Amino acid sequence: VASSAEALMRSRFTAYTQGHRQYLLSSWHPSTRPDSIETDPSVHWVRLKIVDAGRRQDEVEFVATFKINGKAHKMHERSRFIFENGHWSYLEAAPLE
Repeated sequence: VASSAEALMRSRFTAYTQGHRQYLLSSWHPSTRPDSIETDPSVHWVRLKIVDAGRRQDEVEFVATFKINGKAHKMHERSRFIFENGHWSYLEAAPLE
């Protein structure tokens, strides 16, 4: 059980690196969770940099670096989380300000 939204963000990134779809679904809030999730084996997640996790307790801004066919790409996003029933869940991507 993640102790914070940032801890859940980090664990979900690790799940993406290892293709653990069930964990990704189980850590996703039921109100926004898709029925299934596919991971692309050609995408190799390399690094997660937390940009901001302190401004709002329920949001984490990050930059994730990944490679496709050896070429590096970056995904810059802010994710929203919700704390409910004693645990954190991923809710949705939020617009960057």
